[in-house]
Amino acid sequence: MPQQSPLDVPEGDPFGPHNLPYGVFSTAGEERRRIGVRIGGHVLDAGAAAVALGSPYADLLGRSSLNPLLAAGRTAWRDVRRALTAWVTDPGHRPTVEPHLLPLDEVTLHLPYEVADYVDFYASEHHATNVGRMFRPDGDALTPNWKHLPIGYHGRSGTIVVSGTDVVRPSGQRKAPADPAPVFGPSVKLDIEAEVGFVVGTPSELGRPVPLGAFEDHVFGLFLLNDWSARDIQAWEYVPLGPFLGKSFATSVSAWVTPLEALDAARVTPPARDFPLLPYLDDAAVDRPGGFDLHITVSINGQEVAQPPFATMYWTAAQQLAHMTVNGASLRTGDVFGSGTVSGPEVGQRGSLLELTWNGRDAIELADGKRTFLEDGDTVVLTAWAPGPDGTRVGLGEVTGCIVGTA
Repeated sequence: MPQQSPLDVPEGDPFGPHNLPYGVFSTAGEERRRIGVRIGGHVLDAGAAAVALGSPYADLLGRSSLNPLLAAGRTAWRDVRRALTAWVTDPGHRPTVEPHLLPLDEVTLHLPYEVADYVDFYASEHHATNVGRMFRPDGDALTPNWKHLPIGYHGRSGTIVVSGTDVVRPSGQRKAPADPAPVFGPSVKLDIEAEVGFVVGTPSELGRPVPLGAFEDHVFGLFLLNDWSARDIQAWEYVPLGPFLGKSFATSVSAWVTPLEALDAARVTPPARDFPLLPYLDDAAVDRPGGFDLHITVSINGQEVAQPPFATMYWTAAQQLAHMTVNGASLRTGDVFGSGTVSGPEVGQRGSLLELTWNGRDAIELADGKRTFLEDGDTVVLTAWAPGPDGTRVGLGEVTGCIVGTA
């Protein structure tokens, strides 16, 4: 019986030829970083395959980072994806393509792009409402501006790390409400934020806002993101300027970027708006709905603790991009922006321990003991899938991180 080809991906595999996310990898035998495309349980060395096939995209795919491909623009993204799809589905290409497939467990995955700027938003109404009820119990859960604009802040791009990177517990100032003065030490309320990130490909000109309809001209793809948060450090420092040391120590992202084109079947209409939106944010007449039906799972030490639904997000990525640039701020290739914590209306859909435990009041039960916030040695894993064409599922690359030591 002939040996099965790695290109014969089992039916139902979320990383079949309908997906083809991009990453960057190296091998033990050759430390040079190369662009890879995931197909089932293998990685296609895209640059080597392009050379072997005499492809005009060999230069773009032969780099050590996705940035040149990101900068090439939407037409190139479409054409390269079509070529890759043909390479892994056309039986005539198999003899040339198969030698350039490597098992996933034989490669090391790296941060696939060079990050320019990083912006994090606060786009889940359920998350924002939960936080407001916790910290403003006698006032309105949402601030007056929340349903009029996507609230965000600029983060620290230099500490965005690829999935699998250990996370060192941060130290800083913290002060409980009853304490007479702040103390310095390791965070005792280390948390996660289950998010979706977006990476910019095509840059924009300084002084020219990017309208809603141009979202797909500038954004290459999306990925899972865990914005680790030291809640006790954040609570003491964030008035009046917002998150700083409580967030900047680490943000973990998937090693795989799913191109937007792979998620056409996952497009959904966002929740109904409660207030009329200003014209630059009004998406009522856009060509396609701006939401994505992504099903996220959060696990701690191998045990599932939450299933946040991205389809419930009040503000879409296109609105976030439009707001981020409406003042004339420019985009750069490699800019990353995060959705903010993804939380749904049910307790089991909350994307942070802050919400799941109600700021430490209600511990969750794990097989190895109770948790309110993360302990040293805990490993957090985010996974997700989205509806694909013809009833398939599109898998998003996981994000994992283990808490180690203290800064």
